[in-house]
Amino acid sequence: MTDPYVLDLGEVDETRVATVGGKGAHLGGLTRIEGIRVPDGFCVTTAAFERAMAHVPSIDDRLDELSRLGPEDGEAIRALSARMRRMIEETAVPGDIEAAITGSLARFGEQAAYAVRSSATAEDLPTASFAGQQDTYLNVLGPTAVLQHISRCWASMFTERAVVYRQRHGIDHRTVHMAVVVQRMVFPHASGILFTADPVSGNRKDATVDAGFGLGEALVSGLVNPDVFTVRGGDVVTRTIAAKERAVHALPAGGTREVAVDARQRERPALTDEQAVRLVGLGRRIEAHFGRPQDIEWCLVDDGFRIVQSRPITTLFPLPDIENDAGGPSDENPEGNDGGDHGSSHGGVGHSHGGNHVYVSVGHQQMMTDAMKPLGYSMWQLTAMVPMHEAGGRLFVDVTRRLASPTSRDGLLDVLGKGDPLVRDALETVLGRDGFVPSLPDPDPAPGGPPPTGAPAPIATDPAVVSELIERSRTSVAALERDIRTKQGPALFDFLLEAFEEHKRVLADPLSMRAIMAGMDATWWLNDKLREWLGEKNVADTLTLSAPDNITSEMGLALLDVADVVRPLPEVLAFLRDTERLEDATFLDELAKTEGGGEARAAIEAYLDRYGVRCVGEIDITRPRWRERPTTLVPVILDNVRNFVPGAAEQRFEQGRRKAREKEQDVLSRLRALPDGDRKADETQRMIDRVRTFIGYREYPKYGIISRYFVYKQALLAEAERLVRDNVLAEKEDAFYLTFQELHEAVRSDRADQQLIQRRKEAFRSYQALTPPRVLTSDGEALTGAYRRDDVPAGALTGLPVSAGTVEGRARVILDMAEADLEAGDILVTTFTDPSWSPLFVGIAGLVTEVGGLMTHGAVIAREYGLPAVVGVERATRLIRDGQRIRVHGADGYVELLP
Repeated sequence: MTDPYVLDLGEVDETRVATVGGKGAHLGGLTRIEGIRVPDGFCVTTAAFERAMAHVPSIDDRLDELSRLGPEDGEAIRALSARMRRMIEETAVPGDIEAAITGSLARFGEQAAYAVRSSATAEDLPTASFAGQQDTYLNVLGPTAVLQHISRCWASMFTERAVVYRQRHGIDHRTVHMAVVVQRMVFPHASGILFTADPVSGNRKDATVDAGFGLGEALVSGLVNPDVFTVRGGDVVTRTIAAKERAVHALPAGGTREVAVDARQRERPALTDEQAVRLVGLGRRIEAHFGRPQDIEWCLVDDGFRIVQSRPITTLFPLPDIENDAGGPSDENPEGNDGGDHGSSHGGVGHSHGGNHVYVSVGHQQMMTDAMKPLGYSMWQLTAMVPMHEAGGRLFVDVTRRLASPTSRDGLLDVLGKGDPLVRDALETVLGRDGFVPSLPDPDPAPGGPPPTGAPAPIATDPAVVSELIERSRTSVAALERDIRTKQGPALFDFLLEAFEEHKRVLADPLSMRAIMAGMDATWWLNDKLREWLGEKNVADTLTLSAPDNITSEMGLALLDVADVVRPLPEVLAFLRDTERLEDATFLDELAKTEGGGEARAAIEAYLDRYGVRCVGEIDITRPRWRERPTTLVPVILDNVRNFVPGAAEQRFEQGRRKAREKEQDVLSRLRALPDGDRKADETQRMIDRVRTFIGYREYPKYGIISRYFVYKQALLAEAERLVRDNVLAEKEDAFYLTFQELHEAVRSDRADQQLIQRRKEAFRSYQALTPPRVLTSDGEALTGAYRRDDVPAGALTGLPVSAGTVEGRARVILDMAEADLEAGDILVTTFTDPSWSPLFVGIAGLVTEVGGLMTHGAVIAREYGLPAVVGVERATRLIRDGQRIRVHGADGYVELLP
């Protein structure tokens, strides 16, 4: 009969995490890989931990106390966790557990030296590596010392860093249990760490070996700089040999000591090239066994390698799963679903799954780089104009074929570069590598088709075109709302698949595409020509102020009108400020009960009727819309009440229109004074008329998409609620962790895979911690691009200039719109701004974002409101402190940090 408290490593594998923890399970799995040698040992199981914890006085009370603390409660966590560790260490190991442990020690050698290492059930998992969160003890001698250090490992569950780590990753302290691994010590000549993928670039073909003399603790603790070998394809491609002045060695009486390395040995490599290559070969076997890149701790003993730990590298951005992806292969532009943040989608020729691939982020074009849930990304794939591939909860477009063709390559780089120079730079970096993207001839035009360079016929500068397009979109959404009402069950999903085709037909409307491009082409023409003729940058920023038909800027101004209704109503204001009373389900009904609340409710309802389909991250259908969570708007309404006077919406719009008219007259008069001035002025007048006619429409297709999405969502949630009633789903939001196709099957069969849903939830949590790259290669290399400018002052943060002007003010670093608390003159600093952020724009003086391009939504609205703005500022939310004074140079594209 198997002992419930002790299991040999050879008895376990990676399926036994609940019994022996992550480290123990991985070590057990390693013992089963041919050619991999693991030091002998055993695991003290989580059952032993639970039994021992039951003997610790008042431990449940302490756990309750700990669960009430947050990661920000540093001092309280420090004191409580220290107290809990003392309690555990001072509690004797129960007798039957002690007997099982000493029995195993007798089998492996009672007087041998051992490594005693913690192994938590939430440790070394694919979605969360707990490296360094619990404790390891080396060269432990004798049963008494081993037992003492097992208690210390149990106690290390409650080190301050382990507690905070679990809190930050949403892991319940009670759900994590501690096993302990006890292994025979090895006394290595050299040791270190092997990463089977480059942990910095993400390249899966590059393995990195860090090596030093003696025990690996010297490297892990940062005591020495290691030798570093990069191995690719069986060869050492780079090698850095460090001066290794210190090492950690075992002491005869137990424990370890730091010692000086003989001066003659310090600069000698800890490994030969042949040994490094051989070690990487072992690492590739381990990687293949576990199915993902690994972070491996190794020791070299008598020219043989021992593996003492292997864990997943959790910081790597995942690769697109093309074979199992709803998106399928693609050679299109990554502009997404709204006619493109850079205009139209471009056709291409499909490719096989073999060879190298280059992917461009959709989220950076759509201003939403957060992880999406499976229903969200699968719906975007199904309604997209181009095939897309999921990786890390984000979507990417494969642009390999476009890059391989010289003609299409130039067009792609030009279009992407105009929007976001960092994407272009990242792609050029890949193209600069010999042979990664092969050069292919341009595809032959289809028989009878237009020539490859054919452009659509120009569109007349006529406001009636925009009116017609808006009416077409409204009619299509109204038809969807009408027709979907009678659909339910499997028939709903059949209907939705047809609706998605209509969705794409509306987006692909050639007239809509031409209207979008007309506005953007006119913007680029004005900026280029007026800089050439007048020496002035970004003139179109002023010329497009208060352009008509911009649904997104209208949304921001309309919330000022709501504030006008609320401002004179003291009881309504008191209700809105009492945040503890605000619950989304009852918000509007409770508001109506206050004096003046009926009027306030009507104003908010009218706003929600038009704009309630929107929310932050709105391309993910699973995100709560303002109609579902109306209290999200309350902080913005209150900011508007405080920071603006009545009638501000109309005043701001008229002020913008006046500035645009004045700028137009100024530009035209200066042009007429130039040689050939009348011609230049006439051309410019035509382009000003054109940009003001069409630039506002650029925002409407996205609104049409999101309007349709809300209709889809309501119908799908009704199905999810039925699945909850039928006990197929535990809660309706579980449907968000199924793809559209999987939810369809769940509705058809009345069955859902609960384990799949749980795995998807865990994966989503891990994806939230990852930063998606602008460009990703099939080797796993993540590229963000660089500006490569030398005209930015020292210490300033470089970005992309998207809206002219210079402003100095207090930086407000805001990651959640619902937590906005802005004063007049504040500068908003955030990760990205999709259209839902525009209500905040009316109350700020400037904008800085980490993600963005010249024609993305935040940039368009910043220009519309006349806000100096710099986007694409890498790590802005971490480099700029909340409350810090900064100066935004909107025309020159940089941000100064002021003392």
